[in-house]
Amino acid sequence: MTYSAAQYFGARNLLVNCAEAQTGERILIAHEPSGLGYYDNRVVDCVASAAEGLGMQAICMDVGFDRQARALPAAVKLAVEDADVVVFFARLGDQLRFSEMPEGKRIVVSYALCPDMLGSGFGTVHHDAFLQLKNSVNAAISRANSIHVTCPRGTDFRGQPQLRLESSGDTSIRRFPMSVPTPVPARSFSGRVAMPGFLTGTGSQYYSPYTVELSGQVFAIFEQGRLTQFEGDATSVGIANRHYDHVARELGIERDFVHSWHAGIHPGCGFPGQAHDSYERWSGSGFGNPRLLHFHTCGSYAPGEICWNVIDPTITADGIALWEKGRLRMDNLPDADAMLTTFPCAAKAFAQPDDRIGLSA
Repeated sequence: MTYSAAQYFGARNLLVNCAEAQTGERILIAHEPSGLGYYDNRVVDCVASAAEGLGMQAICMDVGFDRQARALPAAVKLAVEDADVVVFFARLGDQLRFSEMPEGKRIVVSYALCPDMLGSGFGTVHHDAFLQLKNSVNAAISRANSIHVTCPRGTDFRGQPQLRLESSGDTSIRRFPMSVPTPVPARSFSGRVAMPGFLTGTGSQYYSPYTVELSGQVFAIFEQGRLTQFEGDATSVGIANRHYDHVARELGIERDFVHSWHAGIHPGCGFPGQAHDSYERWSGSGFGNPRLLHFHTCGSYAPGEICWNVIDPTITADGIALWEKGRLRMDNLPDADAMLTTFPCAAKAFAQPDDRIGLSA
């Protein structure tokens, strides 16, 4: 199968710049069946081909899909332990992203779901650019005394960030592409969040129904990291409450816990198609666009089981805009100018952002 130069470039970015893979290493590419409609397995072939071309040994393994996976299956764990680098083109990696993984392995979960995403600005901008940008955003948020978030639909919440920047505050795997900063704990935040017409899962456990649609305007009201009520269209408020009741009861988790939130930082993260075509696929890949902010809720752990999604957020830190109507304000972030100078590919991505998020504003 033939792939474009840009797609191979994206594969090399994943392997070399993100996974730090080297010639002679064993690369386990753990994938799920493409027939499930989530990953396009041509991207597996592309990365395997690129790995072999770089002098690495690529081993492809179908790891299947377990809707409520809590640990690596025994056979997968053995394969991981036998590899130097593991690349997940499977929801299993994302489901376990906050879990312990075998030590000494470089483990990557890819949010580039198909060759086109791999070969776009999302996959080809140098991985280190967004590692630097993540650190810059983290620094701006952690130093602030007050964060205020609004959106055109009526979101309005604020609080004092208590950001954990040690490794335990983030995932146990490497994301490719890196597209979000460290989650901000919600325990010191209060206000309201405008729902975009649905509630959907976080990619942790795949209960049923995974998504419920809301026909009218609904706001989630929360106080110091606790959901207190839904307000708005009466029918949709009822749907939202029943959904929370159902998910919390089925999984035995804390219904009203609001764990954390963060917004996207990658302007190349465009979502092809519409969210309603596959909410599972959308919630697992579209979140990295700066036009989206999402909360982890329902469950006292990251990432929770139900996410709230905010469209085109404005996020201010001590009155200084870090995001403005879905645009990352690079001019207000420490060291961002230096990053853009070092990585012209990132500067190009910010100059020509991909605004596709699968949702109407």
